[in-house]
Amino acid sequence: MENNTENQLNIELTEDVAEGIYSNLAVITHSSAEFVIDFIRVMPGTPKAKVKSRIILSPEHAKRLLIALEDNINKFESVNGRIKVQQENPSFPINFGGAIGEA
Repeated sequence: MENNTENQLNIELTEDVAEGIYSNLAVITHSSAEFVIDFIRVMPGTPKAKVKSRIILSPEHAKRLLIALEDNINKFESVNGRIKVQQENPSFPINFGGAIGEA
C-alpha cells in the first residue's frame, strides 16, 4: 500500500493555545468580505467584559464552520440528549461602538 502524505496537513498546537480560552458570549458581525467572531467572557455582576479572542473568516469558511458545528452538535445530542438554550438574546445591551451582532 502506498503512503500518500502529499495531501496531509500537519497542524501544530502549542501548549498555550491548547489550554483554550473560556467564552460564554460570542458576538458575530460581517461585511461583504468577512465574518468576525468575538469571543467574550462575561462575569456576573461585572459591567465590563473583554474580548478574549477574535476570529476573522471568509464567508466560505464561515459557512464551513456552521456546517461543522451543526454536525458536531447533532452527534453530541444523539449521545447526550438535546442541548437546552435558556435565552435566545442576552438581556443586557452590548456596545462595541459599532454594529451590534447576535450569536
